[in-house]
Amino acid sequence: MIVNPSAFTVLCFGDSNTFGQRSEGSGRWPADVRWTGRLQEILGNGYYVIEEGLGGRTADLDDPERNDRNGRTYFQPCLRSHSPLDIVVIMLGTNDLKTRFDRGPEDIATALDGYIDNIESTAWTRTGEVPTTLLVSPIHLDASKPGFAENSSEYSADSVGKSRKLGAAIHSVADKSNALFVDAATVACPGHDGIHLSRDSHEPLARLIAKTVSLRPQKSGGHLGSD
Repeated sequence: MIVNPSAFTVLCFGDSNTFGQRSEGSGRWPADVRWTGRLQEILGNGYYVIEEGLGGRTADLDDPERNDRNGRTYFQPCLRSHSPLDIVVIMLGTNDLKTRFDRGPEDIATALDGYIDNIESTAWTRTGEVPTTLLVSPIHLDASKPGFAENSSEYSADSVGKSRKLGAAIHSVADKSNALFVDAATVACPGHDGIHLSRDSHEPLARLIAKTVSLRPQKSGGHLGSD
């Protein structure tokens, strides 16, 4: 924990790619490899990065196979637990692409819009304003990776195609809601399993998010917008 009382607080809320799941085998990358850990190192002690990643987390769907993975259900208690907050980084959508959910990119993006509503109604900064929202479109699924076939019961070729359309859909929601946006797929890609970030992708993703966080527009009251 960063004990600087004036540190700018960054909550990173996501799924296994925020948790730091390895793309080959089981387990989790160490903190100094995960993009959240790298983000803390890059930003320095003037920032406090909070990692809230959970494998299998959906945007707002109940998973019949794992009943505690609906991200929206946990999100408001999470905001209350960690407030005051300055910026909330949300990277979700990959698990919603599983074939059992039969969900399209626009529906996933609309679900993320609900998170912005929660931030505006629930979270606060030290000065009583609304924290900034940064929506991060997740990396693309890659069926060409050698381990992707092992996940064929959960993800299909259709899932891969939808993953490539998520960026535009989420960007549209961010623009409409006056939130910040970055596309992880512009700097990062999956590793062996075609789903989870490769080890080498954590650093560039951290740098992309760090640049966006550090160059954020200054708040003049109300919700922070993007240029």
